Amino acid sequence: MDAFIQDTPFFTNEQRTLAARVETFVQGEIESHAVEERDEETQFRLMLSLIAEAGLLRYAVLEPDKRMDLRSLCLIRESLSYSSALADLAFVMQGLGTYAMSLAAADHVRDFWLSRIISGNAIAAFALTEPDAGSDVSAIQTTAQREGGSYVLNGRKRFISNAGLADFYTVFARTGTHKDGRPEISAFIVGARMPGFSVRERTQMLSPHPIGELEFIDCHVPVENMIGQAGDGFRLAMQTLDTFRASVGAAACGMAGRALDEALTFAKARKQFGKPLSEHQLIQEKLAMMATELDAARLLVYRAAYLKDAGVTRITREASEAKLFATESAQRIIDEAMQIHGGSGLIKGSIIERLYRDIRALRIYEGTSEIQKLIIAGQLLQQ
Repeated sequence: MDAFIQDTPFFTNEQRTLAARVETFVQGEIESHAVEERDEETQFRLMLSLIAEAGLLRYAVLEPDKRMDLRSLCLIRESLSYSSALADLAFVMQGLGTYAMSLAAADHVRDFWLSRIISGNAIAAFALTEPDAGSDVSAIQTTAQREGGSYVLNGRKRFISNAGLADFYTVFARTGTHKDGRPEISAFIVGARMPGFSVRERTQMLSPHPIGELEFIDCHVPVENMIGQAGDGFRLAMQTLDTFRASVGAAACGMAGRALDEALTFAKARKQFGKPLSEHQLIQEKLAMMATELDAARLLVYRAAYLKDAGVTRITREASEAKLFATESAQRIIDEAMQIHGGSGLIKGSIIERLYRDIRALRIYEGTSEIQKLIIAGQLLQQ
């Protein structure tokens, strides 16, 4: 049992048992596939099927009349990302793509999709970002105009995870303008087979990640597929990000934990100047700082998750602090692990090289580090 999980007060016995079970699952089922040379889509679907068979998707998806167990979500993300960033993505996107739907969609639409998502028989996606609208959600240009029993969507979305794989997309679009000039943003469930919807491009990224650009040309979406009411989209998007943001920090902790373990093993085995690297004080300093930063990151992540599970209405500041510190420190930890490995860390396909590429995106998606700093400062100034 991970001493951190065992010794800190954030977890219930059930969550500790889950953490041990997931660790066993990851080592037995995920790790052996993490380095396989497969095409991205095949690998993603394999990871998703394994996670579904293990019954883990229910921890990512908010079910009706239940509360999200954010600590369990974070524990699973940390364990999955220790082995495979792609497995972590397959897991969390099922939740990110359905959270708004779980909160506010019509019961029959929600129930149709959730049962398929939890079983792994359908894939979800969250479509917010656009070519000219990233962190500035109010700059969204995709429109949805009411025509009879449908809304007609026109526009483009960019950097959408699971583009081309997803069976449906939670799409955010402008449905009007408020009296004060702010855009009225609404959310819709758009099926991948709806006429007028297309995947414009599959984008190749630094690290394996199914992602791409979507296009809507006179895409008719039934009124019943609106999530909540007109104008609820911005609130639903922020609630989704506020909930899942801390779990990005958990994924970063998983990657950092793997880098630290690999660095410790290498430093003990590799000899330079007649003694193991681990006996050189400069290497010891690196290992000490790596371990300290990782512990601090995990404390911030699980503090935020604990507060959310305890019923705190908003954890905006806590989630932003967790994501900011965990992703930035993980980048430093992995970089130090590569430095300790020297040339061995640069070998294509090695664990450290893979981690070096995988970690970089976490400082950008679901709000860049710069945006997190603005959020934290904004919360402080409101006090």
